[in-house]
Amino acid sequence: MSYDRTVRVDTDFDTTVAAVRDALAEQGFGVLTEIDVTATLKKKLDQDIEDYLILGACNPQLAHRALESDRNIGLLLPCNVVVRRDGGQTVVQALDPGTMVTLTGLPAMEPVASEATRRLDAALAALGSRD
Repeated sequence: MSYDRTVRVDTDFDTTVAAVRDALAEQGFGVLTEIDVTATLKKKLDQDIEDYLILGACNPQLAHRALESDRNIGLLLPCNVVVRRDGGQTVVQALDPGTMVTLTGLPAMEPVASEATRRLDAALAALGSRD
């Protein structure tokens, strides 16, 4: 089972991060958290990895609907969006919202996941070609 929605772009990391933020905002998502994995691993373990950033994106209306269906769904919120370098490209990945339905088994989660998927796919489509 695939659990990601992925696009690859030929723009540099910083340009892509800015574009991701804009594309998410256009779809009603705000970025609640940001984890600079590259800096964290360097600081904590003195390990070097490629540019790697995790953005915790949230659409408040969708989060509310999901929480109304299952309070435990907070374990899967916010929606993680990864921006990372892979060779000469920048990869943007979002957790497939369909995993909420798969993991919970709740039919009530289906319309929320469907709407979240539509919005995330639109944000990713604004960036580039899909994997």
